[in-house]
Amino acid sequence: MGLVIVGASLAGLRAAESARRSGWDGDITLIGAEEHLPYDRPPLSKSQLDRGTPDAVVPLRSRAELDELGVTTLLGSPATGLDTTGRTVLVGETAVPYDALIVATGATPFQLPGAAGLAGVTGLRTHAEAVAVRRALDEGARTVVIGAGFIGSEIASAARKRGLPATIVERLDVPLSRSLGPEPGEICADLHRAAGTDLRLGVGVSGLESAGGRVTGVVLDDGTAVPADLVVVGIGVRPATGWLEESPVALHDGDRGVLCSATLATSVSGAWAAGDVAHFPNSRFEGDLMRLEHWTNAAEQGALAARNAVAAPGVAPEFLDTIPYFWSDWYGHRLQFVGTPRADQVVTLGPRGPGAIVLYRRGTQLAGVLTIDRPRDIMKFRRLVMEPGSWEEALFQAKERVEAAV
Repeated sequence: MGLVIVGASLAGLRAAESARRSGWDGDITLIGAEEHLPYDRPPLSKSQLDRGTPDAVVPLRSRAELDELGVTTLLGSPATGLDTTGRTVLVGETAVPYDALIVATGATPFQLPGAAGLAGVTGLRTHAEAVAVRRALDEGARTVVIGAGFIGSEIASAARKRGLPATIVERLDVPLSRSLGPEPGEICADLHRAAGTDLRLGVGVSGLESAGGRVTGVVLDDGTAVPADLVVVGIGVRPATGWLEESPVALHDGDRGVLCSATLATSVSGAWAAGDVAHFPNSRFEGDLMRLEHWTNAAEQGALAARNAVAAPGVAPEFLDTIPYFWSDWYGHRLQFVGTPRADQVVTLGPRGPGAIVLYRRGTQLAGVLTIDRPRDIMKFRRLVMEPGSWEEALFQAKERVEAAV
C-alpha cells in the first residue's frame, strides 16, 4: 500500500520529498485533480500575468525527477471519497489503498452566481485561468475585479501596468480590513487610487451584463453598471473537502476545512493534513486555530505532515511551530506580512503608504508586522515576533528605521 497524498499541490509535493528524506522506502502515490504535475501558484497572479510569459506549465519537479523519487502520479481526476476503515481513497471508480494518508487538496474559489458558462468571467486559481486572464489583458480588456483581496489587487495591478482601465468592487467599506485591520486597509486603498484603479467600496454585485455569451459589464447593488471585457472573481475560497463529507474526518463547522492537532494529525488514525485545507492550533499565538493560504505555510506543513506520517512506531511526533508569512506585489510596491493581525493594538509608523511599518500588539508581545517596500526589514521583525515581551523593542526598532529613511 504505502503513503498516499491527495493533492498534487506544493504541500503534496513537499510531503513526498520529505517522506523520502525521512527514509521512507515504501510506495508513494500522488493524486491530483488537475492533469498537471505540481506547480507553483503564486506566479499565477504575479509573473505569469506579465507579457511574454510562456503558456506552458512549469512544474516544481519534472516527470523524471518524480520517477527518481519513486512517486506514482494519478492526475486529472479528483478524489471522490475516503474509506477510513478499509483505508482506501476513492478516485472515480478506483480505490487506492494506503497505510498513511496526507490530505493536501487545497481550496476552491467561491463562484459568482449567474456566471457559469459566461465567457470573460474567471477566477485565478489554476494555470489555465492565469493563461486566460493574461490573454485578455494582452488584448486590452477592460478589467473588473470582484473582491479587493491580495490576488485581486495583483490582477488590478497587472491591468494598470498595461495602462488598461481597472475597477475593483468590494463589499466592505475598507479593503482588507478583516485581514489587516481598518487603518492598514485604508493604506492599501490609497495604493489602488494612486495607481488609477477605480475602487468601488461598500457595494456588492447584483448581476452581469452580456452579449453573445460574453460578459460586457458588471451591475452593482447601487444600480450602476461598470463596462467589462474581463471579470475576475476573487471573493474567497473554501477548503476542498467535499470528498471527505461522508467520512469520519472531523471538519471545521464554518468553512469545512480539516481539523488537525499541532502535529497535523486529523481525527482519524493514519491521516494527516497540510496546506490551505488544514486548521491547526498555533502555539506561537496562544493556540489560535489557524488556516493559512500562504506558500511558506504549504511547504512547511507538507514536509512536517510527511515526517509524522512515515515516522517509525514509538517515535515522538513533531509539532508545528510556525510564524505565518506572505507577500504581495502591487503597482511596483511589495507588501509583506509576518505573524498574525489578531491584536489588541495596531500602530502605523512612517508614511501612510510606501515605506510604512505597521505593528500589531497582543499583550506585551509583537504579534504581527506589515511593511510596504521594506524587504530588508521584515525578517528582522520576524525574529521579534518570536520573542516574548517584544513590543517595546519592536516600537523602538520601527521608529529607528523610519527616522533613518527620512
